[in-house]
Amino acid sequence: MEYKNDLKSHYIIKNNKKLRFGYTTGTCAAAAAKAAAKMLFGEEEVSRISLITPKGIALHLQIKDISKGAGWVSCAVKKDAGDDPDVTDGLCIYAKVEKYPCSGILIEGGEGVGRITKKGLEQPVGGAAINHVPRTMIQAEVESVYHETGYQGGLLVTISVPKGEEIAVRTFNPRLGITGGISILGTSGIVEPMSEAALVKSIEIEMRMRVAEGNKYLSATPGNYGEAYLKEHMNIPYEENIKCGNHVGETIDMAVNLGAKGILFTSHIGKLIKVAGGIMNTHSRWADARAEIMCGNAIRAGANIDVADAILKTATTDEALEILVGSHLLDSTMEEIMSKLQYYLDYRACGRLMTGAIVFSNKFGYLGQTKGAEALVKKLDATIKQEG
Repeated sequence: MEYKNDLKSHYIIKNNKKLRFGYTTGTCAAAAAKAAAKMLFGEEEVSRISLITPKGIALHLQIKDISKGAGWVSCAVKKDAGDDPDVTDGLCIYAKVEKYPCSGILIEGGEGVGRITKKGLEQPVGGAAINHVPRTMIQAEVESVYHETGYQGGLLVTISVPKGEEIAVRTFNPRLGITGGISILGTSGIVEPMSEAALVKSIEIEMRMRVAEGNKYLSATPGNYGEAYLKEHMNIPYEENIKCGNHVGETIDMAVNLGAKGILFTSHIGKLIKVAGGIMNTHSRWADARAEIMCGNAIRAGANIDVADAILKTATTDEALEILVGSHLLDSTMEEIMSKLQYYLDYRACGRLMTGAIVFSNKFGYLGQTKGAEALVKKLDATIKQEG
């Protein structure tokens, strides 16, 4: 019999390329658990299993590495992330289902599934890093088999990922305080290639954890440059920093919604110059305008037409900064930029939390900070001293 996944008709187009969807570790765990339960209560081996993901897409997944013992069955489903660059792609997600002296269905994490060590995540401290939606999927799929059998006892479902601990170092888990393996994730059961929503969700998870730990004043950087600057030049532990990527606006929104009191951005000017023009997603596909924003602020600082024209012809912010240095306009232009940057950060926050930014260049070093930055540095420093 030929099985066709509805997934084949789901894809997105990015940069003129057709990118196929995949399925999550949560879907793999649920499918493996369903197959193991079927084999526990039936005599035939299950080579494929069908399920409907929360997104409504039907999957028919191959079952691998079946093993059986007295009162238990174990099997696996191989993760397929589609065309998403997911580090868990190709991992086998195992489920062992066994009869157990309890009532109902107990879901646990085994080898290669991380353990929660910090507050603020979906599961309690000490629990297995199997998120709510995957747990619900596993529960539902096993129950669909369980109720057909007439069996009155309990079941223990143990999810494991033999290579999970090795892979976990390449995920967000170490930053989130999840140790010993990967997380079993997925809100829709489906992996969308290069999903912006997945990245924003990972930022939210880390922020939620920081706030739950009592960190009401947050530090954020778009990437590695900002984190390195914190490490080398500031008394803010870079380990506590949240990487927000290009999502400055959404990071502010999440900080507001989670009840934070303030957020300080530390970034290379190449990112935050865009925010000084009201551009809250700094990825180049949304907008660039770096030279235009730099030029406009330079004119406000006194630049003549020749300087303005030269800035507009630059390809990088460092090139533009060289022109400002040569024209003795760097400090005055940075004052203008810091003022606009503070305005747009505050505008996005709607007055519901303190905002500020510290801006630097790899070539020219510290360039300036917004009006709200100094107070936030003091708040962050006070938090560090309290923890010490």
